[in-house]
Amino acid sequence: MARYAGARDAEGRPLRGVLPIFHVKSRFFGHHVISIPFMNYGGPVGDAPARQALAAWALQDGKTAGADSVVLRTRTAVPGDFPQASSKVTVVLPLGGDADVMWQKSFDAKFRNKIKRPQRDGMVTRFGPEHLDGYYEVFAANMRDLGTPVLPRRFFQRILEQFPGMALLGVTYWNERPVAGGFGFIWRDEFEMTWSSSLKELRASKPNMLLYWDYMRELIGRGVRQFNFGRSTPGTGPHDFKLSWGGVDEALPWIQWPTQSAAAGTGGVAQLASAVWRHLPVRMTRAMGPMVARQLPWW
Repeated sequence: MARYAGARDAEGRPLRGVLPIFHVKSRFFGHHVISIPFMNYGGPVGDAPARQALAAWALQDGKTAGADSVVLRTRTAVPGDFPQASSKVTVVLPLGGDADVMWQKSFDAKFRNKIKRPQRDGMVTRFGPEHLDGYYEVFAANMRDLGTPVLPRRFFQRILEQFPGMALLGVTYWNERPVAGGFGFIWRDEFEMTWSSSLKELRASKPNMLLYWDYMRELIGRGVRQFNFGRSTPGTGPHDFKLSWGGVDEALPWIQWPTQSAAAGTGGVAQLASAVWRHLPVRMTRAMGPMVARQLPWW
C-alpha cells in the first residue's frame, strides 16, 4: 500500500515538500514502512522544515499502523532528532572528463591488468534497452546464488520505458553469452549503479571489472562526472570491490525506527529461507521470485 504526503505552510501556499511511503506487509516478515522499496534513496524532498515535518509524519504513520519498522532511505540528512541507521554507506568516485587520463592516473598497472584480462579473452560490453534479456539472465542467476528472490523482468522493462533518458543498462558478453550486467540511473552529473551482477562460475575471469570500466568510459563520454557504486554494508566483499576503484565512502543517513530494524534481513527465518533459495533451480526462482520479492522489506 502506498501513501503520499505533501507539506504546505500554515497559509496553505504551494507545496514545499513531498514524501511517498510504502507499507510492505508479509505473513513471514511482518509489516514495514519504506520509502522507496527496491531503491537506495527516496526520502522526503523539499525545504528543510518540510522534510522535517514529512519525516515526522512518516514515523507516526508507521507507528499508528502498527508497523514493525519505518525506514526512510535518505541521501541527505533530515533536520531534527530522528533515529538513524548507521549500517549503510555508498561509495562515490569522481570520473573526470577524459577516460584515457583516468586509465593512466587513477589505476596502477596491477589494477589495469584486471580489466585487460577479460578484454584479452574477447569480452565486450554493450549498452541499450535491447540487452534487457541478457541482463536479466545474469541478474536472475546471481540473485539465486545470493539466496535473494529476484525482481520481475517487467520491473526493469517499465523503468526503461518510463525513464529512457535516465536508465542505463549494460551487458558484458563472452562469445555472445551474457556474463555480467549492470542497471543504473543518470541524474544530473552523477550515475548510480543500482544493480549489477556477474555469473558466479566465471568470476575468476573478472567480467565485472570490464563491465564497470566500460560503464565509466561510456558515462564520461556522456558528460557524467561522478560514479556512485550504490549502497553497501561496510566490511563486505562488495564494499571492498567498490573501494578498490578508488572511491570513498559516503554515509547514508537513513532514518530508521527502531534503530535495530527487523527489516535488516538477518533474522532466523530470513537466513533459513535464503539457504533454501540458493539450492533451487534458476527457472524456479525466476518464476517464484517476483511474488516473494515484493514482500521483502530489505529489497
